[in-house]
Amino acid sequence: MCPVDLKRTIGECAYPYVLGHATLKGYRLGFYRHSSRRNCGALDVVPDPTSTVEGVLYQLPWRVSDRLDEREEVPKGGYRHETIQVHHRGKTYPNVRTYVVVDKLEQELAPNDWYFSVVMRGAVTCGLPEQYCWQLFNHMRHLQQNSLTQNLCSA
Repeated sequence: MCPVDLKRTIGECAYPYVLGHATLKGYRLGFYRHSSRRNCGALDVVPDPTSTVEGVLYQLPWRVSDRLDEREEVPKGGYRHETIQVHHRGKTYPNVRTYVVVDKLEQELAPNDWYFSVVMRGAVTCGLPEQYCWQLFNHMRHLQQNSLTQNLCSA
C-alpha cells in the first residue's frame, strides 16, 4: 500500500502510478501470514460478505510484475494473484490484481513496529479515510498488545 516501500521493490518512484484510495467490498483485512522477510504478521484480504477493505489503487506497468511477485513470494507459495473488483472515485474497476495469502494462519499474527509504520504511512499518504486509518491503527495495536501479553504469560 505504501508507495515509499513499493519503490524499494520496483526500483523507481511509485507515486506516478498511484490512482488513489479504493474500496474493496466483501473482504476484511487481516494478518494471516508470517512473513519471514519481515519477521512478523503480514497483510492479507479475506472474503467476508459483511466487511469492506480500504486500500490504494495503483496502475503499475507490467514490466514490474516479476518484482512484485518476488516480493510477495508468489514463486514460493506465499501469496497468489486474485482478481478483484474495487471502487475508486465513483467508478468500478472489475479486473484488479491483488495478492492473497495461500496458506493462511488460523489466528492473526501481529505486525512488528517497522511493518506497522509502513502500513500506516501508505494509508495516510495515499488518502485513505481518517476513520479507516484509525480503525487500521487500532487493529494493529490490538494485535501487538495481545502478542505482548501472550509472550509475558508464557515467560
